[in-house]
Amino acid sequence: MSASTVQKLALPALIAMVVGSMIGSGIFTLPSRFAGATGVYGALIAWVIAAGGMLMLAFVFQTLAARKPDIDSGIFAYAKYGFGEYWGFAAAVGFWLGTCVGNVSYWVLIKSTLGAFFPVFGDGNTLAAVLVASVLVWAFHFLILRGVQGAAGINKIVTIAKIVPLLLFVVVLLFNFDGQIFYDNLWGGPETEKTFGSIWTQVRQTMLVTVFVFIGIEAASVYSRYAMKREDVGRATVIGFMIVTSLLVAVTVLSFGVLPREEIAAMRAPSVAGVLEAMVGPWGAVFISVGLIVSVLGAYLAWSLLAAEVPYLAAKYGLFPKYFEKTNEAKVPVNALLLTNIIVQVFLVVTMFTTYAFQLALELTSALTLIPYLLVAAYALKLAYSGETYEKDASARSKELIIAGIATVYAALMIYSGGLKYILLSALIYLPATLLFWRARKDAGAQLFVKSEAVLFALIAFGAVIALWSLATGRITV
Repeated sequence: MSASTVQKLALPALIAMVVGSMIGSGIFTLPSRFAGATGVYGALIAWVIAAGGMLMLAFVFQTLAARKPDIDSGIFAYAKYGFGEYWGFAAAVGFWLGTCVGNVSYWVLIKSTLGAFFPVFGDGNTLAAVLVASVLVWAFHFLILRGVQGAAGINKIVTIAKIVPLLLFVVVLLFNFDGQIFYDNLWGGPETEKTFGSIWTQVRQTMLVTVFVFIGIEAASVYSRYAMKREDVGRATVIGFMIVTSLLVAVTVLSFGVLPREEIAAMRAPSVAGVLEAMVGPWGAVFISVGLIVSVLGAYLAWSLLAAEVPYLAAKYGLFPKYFEKTNEAKVPVNALLLTNIIVQVFLVVTMFTTYAFQLALELTSALTLIPYLLVAAYALKLAYSGETYEKDASARSKELIIAGIATVYAALMIYSGGLKYILLSALIYLPATLLFWRARKDAGAQLFVKSEAVLFALIAFGAVIALWSLATGRITV
């Protein structure tokens, strides 16, 4: 059997990759994160906005997979072909570093979960927590080196295993649902602020959380080169999205029907464990904690695969140095995987010096990943506006123009909602990362920047300087 045959993924495997990538640590923290920001009304509005925006993004990925079948790893290649080399690089780095920081959040949450039983792990950012996480990072490194197909097979099994405790949690919520408690939790904030005018402020506080739990929607697109059938890429994206959205909304909203909002907000991560424990007793916390660890390890596996693909494919597109094109006998991009795990290791060490390690990792991941999302949506908007690829089916142009427009506005709105802090921190990460682009352009003997790219780089450099100044003066804290 040839290597190319072994590497192909059917529709169920692609769906499992999407679901496995999206269901990770975030869903287990939703009750307290939402309860701390808003009530039922705000939660419903937030999910309508998030699900609507992300559904449009899912349709964008589906459309681009069909209209640009020759573009693999679309998450950054679309930006390259749509706007230029450095824009493509920016999308690649945003997605890649977003996955790296997201992987760090998984380890922080695992150790925080274990910290409820073994105090030495604290909130997931103690020295012991970082040391154990580091060992596991490199254990997964050598597992993935054995091959993408084997790791994808493990991911299918783990995806099923992690959905089971979440479904049980939802069933128990339904049986313990109290209409009066739910009614009391309709509003968020103090009694004096129970007005619809205050809802938007509350909703804004949940936006980066909703982005984080939807990250992974592009998994099938990133793995498009492994798909048996090209049309399965779009199908897997939409089907996976619908499965995950149903779980996210159920876990968040139904939790408001079992405990007062203030009690849920005060729970330590993972708050799903605390809610279940309140309903069924201590075994509930243990059960969810085990499910969380399985879930997060599975998500980490999927995200490690995704992260390593980006430098590898970016190198093939000339956006990263050729060094990252190297693969082993199992077709795994060894140098890309190595650099990815070195970055994860560095961020793990950084968590020891942050007060809210998980929250920082979650929100920084969202901010970084929104940049390539915005560029992908903008590329779809550009295609529909110009009419490129619509020569034979002009009737679809208006509908897809609207979808791409909504997706573009949504991504821009999420970046704005996240606040200036994460925009500046993203710039601080982008600036040194540009050395990779410089090296790639030098190897190719090509000009570093064209005019629009020089403007983008200048904005990044300016933002990075402001970020350094803000960190030094305490205006930004981590």
